[in-house]
Amino acid sequence: MDSLTIGSHISSAKGYEAMGKTAVSMDADTFAFFTRNPRGGKAKEIKPQDVEKYKEIAQRYHFGKIVAHAPYTMNACAAKEDLREFAKNTMKDDLERMEYIPGNYYNLHPGSHVGQGAQTGIVKIAEILNQVLDPKWGTTVLLETMAGKGTEVGKTFEELRQIMDLTECKERLGVCLDTCHVWDGGYDIVHDLDGVVQEFDRVIGLEHLKAIHLNDSQNLMGSHKDRHAKIGEGQIGLEALSAVTRHPAFRHLPFILETPNDEAGWAQEIRILRERAAS
Repeated sequence: MDSLTIGSHISSAKGYEAMGKTAVSMDADTFAFFTRNPRGGKAKEIKPQDVEKYKEIAQRYHFGKIVAHAPYTMNACAAKEDLREFAKNTMKDDLERMEYIPGNYYNLHPGSHVGQGAQTGIVKIAEILNQVLDPKWGTTVLLETMAGKGTEVGKTFEELRQIMDLTECKERLGVCLDTCHVWDGGYDIVHDLDGVVQEFDRVIGLEHLKAIHLNDSQNLMGSHKDRHAKIGEGQIGLEALSAVTRHPAFRHLPFILETPNDEAGWAQEIRILRERAAS
């Protein structure tokens, strides 16, 4: 069995080369990063020489696809049109910047309908995606599975499928499954992982699943709260999360840790999960 492709969320403050070196220091071969401040704002200037140094590191250490993350403030289905305009412009700018490292992923939270209703939110999200997505981009946009906190859209596989069905540029759209979110959303990955996988395949199609956010949860299944825990310290547990990494439907995907940890903690989680995946 091939080695697990796994990494964590890494600060992008010092640029691509620094992110690559940090990943290597943790024995990671993928990572995630925010394209800009997670609360929004102007993105940091990209320096081509920094990107080239990163590419050398990625090639030397056989990195898998990396997963950029859109800022949390992006809400493609906001009730206020200026907020939707911000989401559209930010997404377009981020995808243009991702062309420095084409062939990777750009993950986003679908949005919150803020009382308009999920169906209205779904339509509005697809409208923004149709204005931004283009076959020319070298990046695939990933809709993240959500826990259903507040008025989040994407709390069920069906809601994500509806967004995808309304999106025209389907070749540039996929899904990122977050283990904490689906657990908090009511999908029992502890006692019925195969059943959840089959449900995902039936509704969305496993060919559209591109990445996994591997997180434990502080909450009971179906809580709709979205509180991440360190691997093995939450309600999902190490055994169930290890089963996720070993599942044949997921094995080829990049796994991203978003646990409340530091670099030493992530390095330890990577080591433990790799050991268990190989056993």
